[in-house]
Amino acid sequence: MNSDEGSDRSRSRHRGGSADDADRRRYFTEVDPARSNTRHRRRRLEGDTTVPIWFTGEVPLVDDVVDEGTGRVLPQRVEPGRRYASREPEPAQDEGPGEPNIRRHVPSGRETVAQSRPVDVPAVEGPAVDDETTDEPLDDTAVDEAAALDRSRAGTHDDTVADELSEWQREFPRESGVDEASVGQPSVTHQAYSEVEDTDDPVYPFDDNDHRDDGSAARRRRRSIVLAVVVVCLLAMVGGIGYFGLRFLGVVGASDYSNANGTGDVLVTIPDNSTLRDFGQILTDKHVVGSVKAFTRAADGKTLAAGIYKLRTEIPAAKAVQMLDDSQMTYRVGRVVIPEGVQLDSKTGIDGKVTPGIFELIAEATSTTINGTPVGVTSDALSKAAAEATVDQLGIPQWAKTEVTALDGDHRRIEGLIAPGTWETVDPSASATDILRTLITDSARRYEQWGLLSANESGLSPYETLTAASVVEREVSHPDDFAKVARVILNRLKDGQRLEMDSTANYTAAITNIDVHGDAYKADNKWNTYRVKGLPPSPIASVGQKALEAIEHPAVGDWKYFITVDKEGTTLFAASFDEHKKNREKACANKFLTVGCS
Repeated sequence: MNSDEGSDRSRSRHRGGSADDADRRRYFTEVDPARSNTRHRRRRLEGDTTVPIWFTGEVPLVDDVVDEGTGRVLPQRVEPGRRYASREPEPAQDEGPGEPNIRRHVPSGRETVAQSRPVDVPAVEGPAVDDETTDEPLDDTAVDEAAALDRSRAGTHDDTVADELSEWQREFPRESGVDEASVGQPSVTHQAYSEVEDTDDPVYPFDDNDHRDDGSAARRRRRSIVLAVVVVCLLAMVGGIGYFGLRFLGVVGASDYSNANGTGDVLVTIPDNSTLRDFGQILTDKHVVGSVKAFTRAADGKTLAAGIYKLRTEIPAAKAVQMLDDSQMTYRVGRVVIPEGVQLDSKTGIDGKVTPGIFELIAEATSTTINGTPVGVTSDALSKAAAEATVDQLGIPQWAKTEVTALDGDHRRIEGLIAPGTWETVDPSASATDILRTLITDSARRYEQWGLLSANESGLSPYETLTAASVVEREVSHPDDFAKVARVILNRLKDGQRLEMDSTANYTAAITNIDVHGDAYKADNKWNTYRVKGLPPSPIASVGQKALEAIEHPAVGDWKYFITVDKEGTTLFAASFDEHKKNREKACANKFLTVGCS
């Protein structure tokens, strides 16, 4: 390094002018807050009158001078009579010590990295600044003349740079730190330093990344709004699902009523296999109880039966449990129990006792009142529907349609098509035809499950098998005798012999009597097998599973006769008529029979 260069580098930077020119002479560089900077510059200390560097479009840079003793960078002065021109960037490896790169922001948004070296220019008259007189301010006249010379050499370049600076300030007012009202006004800012500390990285006040798209902030706001809406919707959905889930589980909403008398009548149907929670949900939907939770708490694990119940609305859950758990079936509606061997019509026995028929059982089970209005079906309505409804309306199975159609107009054509058993949910509000249809279609499925169509060894058609089974059902009381009676029927049918069964004669009689005689014996009708050959035109009673299976799988034997000899139901079988007469005498001896006894 030559002495001139060392002298130039030791000179101080320009000292500031007058206070009136402070804004005009200001040169600034604002560091991008989003970018980390490792090069720090310190503001000049109070009392430092270093003259600022004029911004003329070219970046006047001065090499730093380092004190060899302390290693600190010394303040430099810029001689008013000297011009500092920019050089093109040089590779980092060619930089010598003491000649660091300095980056300054150019208003167009580009970065310029340059080194400067002093060049000889005509001196401006005025006092020079001596290296030793750092505290003496420059003469204002000399400073103004130096500034005028700089502007004359810059020419119109200052205007171009100012225009670029103004445009940049308008585009990036926030980054530039300039109020929008001042955009377009000439302003030069300086930043003086009492000391410069170099680190590994130079200062990057701004870079190309700062020139962001004007729509980026709006897009960020839109993304934030969309995200907020999505989060709110998700929270609402999760909250709704959680609430209804907790209600379904009975965790929340355990409200209950307090009036044990309730407010009105209501029919409630509980399907088979319902859990206590199912009970509670159905009762809540029908406004019987206040909540599922209240009901399940009151039920406390009790076993409750499915079916149709007549309850009161808006009653305490404990009261509802009490009504459902009634062993006397006080609140049950539509529960029909049909015994095996019972007929459609009610029958009066020789002892005067009336046996309710199927029609009467259905009428009694469905008869009730709802808020003072009668509901249910009558026995007469069921009899009329059985006689007049079509086979399709009644749900007659395909294997019985021919025989049923042959008896159109007679309600007894559906005899035997309703199976015995307990029917839990006969709807009181349904019509007579709909009730019969439900019972007949469900019974047909039962009969088919009992082997009527698949396991029949009788040699009879399904409808004939059902008819013969109904005779077995009415003739003897002990199921152990069913298969032998079935064999007697099949043997007589095979030989073409009349069945001559008392049960068939009693079917049409006003009073049933085990000791058939008189008008019942002589009655000329289709069901009296003392007068007609073969099976009656229809079953004569409801058929249970054991009687049906006895016909499907009859016992092996040559029996053609049988007779019950006592009140305990003891039955004796015979292959010949002579043997049969001996068995009949036993019945007379026991006073079980009186007709035909000697």
